Amino acid sequence: MILRPVTEELGPAAGAATAPAPPQTPLAPRARLWPAFGAVYRAQLSRARVARIPLLFVATFQSVGIMVMMRGVVAAGDGEAARAVVAGSSVLVVAFVALNLLAQYFGQLRASGGLDTYATLPVPPASVVLGAAAAYASFTVPGTLVTAVTGCVLFHLAFANLWVLLVVIPLAGAALSGLGAALGLLAPRQEIATLLGQLGMSAALLLGVLPPSHLPAPVTWARDALPSTYGVEALARTFAGGGGTDWAAVGADLSVCAAVGVISLAVATWAYRRAACR
Repeated sequence: MILRPVTEELGPAAGAATAPAPPQTPLAPRARLWPAFGAVYRAQLSRARVARIPLLFVATFQSVGIMVMMRGVVAAGDGEAARAVVAGSSVLVVAFVALNLLAQYFGQLRASGGLDTYATLPVPPASVVLGAAAAYASFTVPGTLVTAVTGCVLFHLAFANLWVLLVVIPLAGAALSGLGAALGLLAPRQEIATLLGQLGMSAALLLGVLPPSHLPAPVTWARDALPSTYGVEALARTFAGGGGTDWAAVGADLSVCAAVGVISLAVATWAYRRAACR
């Protein structure tokens, strides 16, 4: 009797089962941080341009209205109260957009399942948080400049050092954007994220516009814990005019803003990973 191989007895299907698997095509590498950040930033900027411009007008109108109201009780001139009102109202525009609106955006994104879409993209989580935060902070620039100029006119303050806003806006915006993103991502429900964003903006209003020397000690401790107040202090110091500006103190306040911004954005990135994995 002639013995034939088993593969011949079982047919071609058995032989095919033992054939080596074809090599797998490697996946595309993940995008690097900064190119991915640029792509997310441009996408967020174009998406939010139409929807956020009316809200930016509301933020600017609100801040200017607060200064007009405070002008009735605060004397014009180079005084602590006048500087606090103008600086606090200017940074309030940043708080309204970067803290309040960003908390609502990430809360809505988490509730609607939009984080799942971002999770499928080959981009680092940090680029999503940084791109959205930078896009929202960018909308604050015109409103903050208009508010600061209007405040200087109302309270007769010096215009010479308003260029400091070019540093205050990104640093205060980073600190408040990171805080707003973290609140929106960590809140268990979208409604709570909206509530936390509103409370944060209210704290920036109440603790930023009033001069610290007029506040009781427990309130000043809460003021020191709010990141936006360091941007307020840095801007308020520059209104002294002439050679009276303490630039070392301005630099110290801006350094605190920068440090808090790094920490808050890192916390927001962690919160994004945590929310996306659920």
